[in-house]
Amino acid sequence: MVVYPAIDLRGGRCVRLMEGDFARETVYDDDPVAVARRWEAAGAGWIHVVDLDGARAGRPVQAALVADVCRAVRVPVQVGGGLRDAAAVETMLAAGAARVVVGTVAVRQPARCRDICRAHPGQVAVGLDARDGRVRVAGWTEGDAQEAVTLAARAADMGAAAVIYTDIARDGTARGPDVEGTAAVARAAGVPVIASGGVGTVEHVRALAALDGPGIAGVIVGRALYTGAVRLEDAIAVARGD
Repeated sequence: MVVYPAIDLRGGRCVRLMEGDFARETVYDDDPVAVARRWEAAGAGWIHVVDLDGARAGRPVQAALVADVCRAVRVPVQVGGGLRDAAAVETMLAAGAARVVVGTVAVRQPARCRDICRAHPGQVAVGLDARDGRVRVAGWTEGDAQEAVTLAARAADMGAAAVIYTDIARDGTARGPDVEGTAAVARAAGVPVIASGGVGTVEHVRALAALDGPGIAGVIVGRALYTGAVRLEDAIAVARGD
């Protein structure tokens, strides 16, 4: 299982939100490029970047900063936030992203999402952000009646390289990930699943790594790394089964 240290960008800074609420923001660093280098030095095999400004605007806003991050590290960078059409996806791939994450377009325009995935095989993941099992879109600001498990089952047909499942109610809380919900998404998806939201201890990483049935390919860790509650080196070791 791969550990993805998260870098959430807002106003050019590295921040974390509580439960996806833009009004409950904590700024952790003014230099996201330095943070990316720090995670790489600690052993990260991937880095996960979210353009929060883009997620709200519905288009890439931090593309230049994303490009700076991608140039600064040798490991692949996964990028999401505001990628709702082919042009936006191409902008982030041109910025150096190894993989992009699309969410809103996968929920509301599945045919367009399928075209995007097929145009960039292996480089597009579908992000399913859910509260109480039902997906939310547009930077988590709008609800949708569809269930995350139902949408996960369509990911392979769309051509997605992976599914990223986030339990919004747990994101930033350190209360632990939605292990059962993540397992259900993994059973339905037919493609690798990356868990996100709620990781606050190394034991939370261990719980995901130990899931029976379809395995979890990765876990995104954010706030716990910045507070020091989790050392990236320790999380990576647990995810490897060391």
